[in-house]
Amino acid sequence: MQIRQCLSLGLAATVSGQIYQGFNYGATNNDGSCRGYDEFRGFFERAKGLPGTDGHFTAARLYTSIQCGTSADPISAFQAAIDTDTHILVGLWASAGRDVYQNELNALIAAADQLGTAFTDRIIGISVGSEDLYRSSAEGQANNAGVGATGAEIEGYIGWMRDWFRGTRLEGKPIGHVDTWTAWVLPENAGVASSVDFLGHNSFPYFETTKANAIGQAADNFWSAVQQTESVAGGKPVFVTETGWPSVGPQQRDAVASVENARSYYSQVGCALFGQRNVFWYTLVDANTAQTDISFSLTPLDSATPKFDLTC
Repeated sequence: MQIRQCLSLGLAATVSGQIYQGFNYGATNNDGSCRGYDEFRGFFERAKGLPGTDGHFTAARLYTSIQCGTSADPISAFQAAIDTDTHILVGLWASAGRDVYQNELNALIAAADQLGTAFTDRIIGISVGSEDLYRSSAEGQANNAGVGATGAEIEGYIGWMRDWFRGTRLEGKPIGHVDTWTAWVLPENAGVASSVDFLGHNSFPYFETTKANAIGQAADNFWSAVQQTESVAGGKPVFVTETGWPSVGPQQRDAVASVENARSYYSQVGCALFGQRNVFWYTLVDANTAQTDISFSLTPLDSATPKFDLTC
C-alpha cells in the first residue's frame, strides 16, 4: 500500500514532463585520479548498453561542474554528455567556501557559452550542493561526515545562482538541492526547501541502523524516507538522487551486503521507481575513495557485465 501511494505521488515528481533514469558520477576515479572525457564517455555508453535495461539509463548526475585538476574549467562530462546524448543533472559543490562556489558558477556559465544549446538543452536541473545540510547538522558532525554548509549558506548560493543566470542560456533551468531526509525535515532548513524548484533525496536503508534494516524492511524504510522529504517539499518535485544496496561491505545492524540483497533491493525499489520519477541509482561503478571496503556498483570497474540481472 505504501509503495503504491508513493508511486502515485511520483507520477507528478518532475519539473519538466519527461522522466529520467541514470547514475551518479564523481569527478575522480576509485584510485583518486582525475576522471576525464574518455572515462565519462565510456561510462555513459556503458550505462546505455546495460543488458536487461532496454537502454533506459540515459541520464547522469554530477557533483561538480569543475574538471578535476583545474580551478574553474568546465568538467569534461558536459562534452561527453553531448557526444552520447546523455541528459545531465548538473551539480555544483557547495561545501568548500564562497571562492570555490564562485569557480563552480564560472565553470558552468563558461560551459553554457562554449557548448551552447547542445549542452543546455540536455540539462535536467542544477543542484546547488549535495548533502551539505546533513554534514553541517548535529547528526552529520557526530558521524564525522565532513565539512558541510548551513541552510542560510545554501539559500544564499541559490540566490547568487539565479542572479548570475539572468540573461544567459541557463536562465529558467530548474534549481534544486540534494540532501538526506533527516536534513530536509530540520526546521532550520525550511528556507532551502522554499527556495528550490526541486528537492533531491538521498536514501540508503542499508545505513539506517536506528531501526530494523534487514533487506526485508528495505523497501518500506525507503518509501518512509521519501515521504518524509515530500512532507516538506510543498508539492515540489522530489528526485531520488542516490539510493542502492551494496554487494560487498560490512554488516550494518541487520543489513547484509551481498549480490543477492543488492539484486533484491534493485528489484523492489529500483524497478518501482524507474519510469515513475527522476532517479539516479548509486552506482554504475565504484569511485568513492572513502569507501574502500564497500561496493555499491552494478558493474565492476573493468567490465560492462552487471553483477546481477537488471531486468525489471
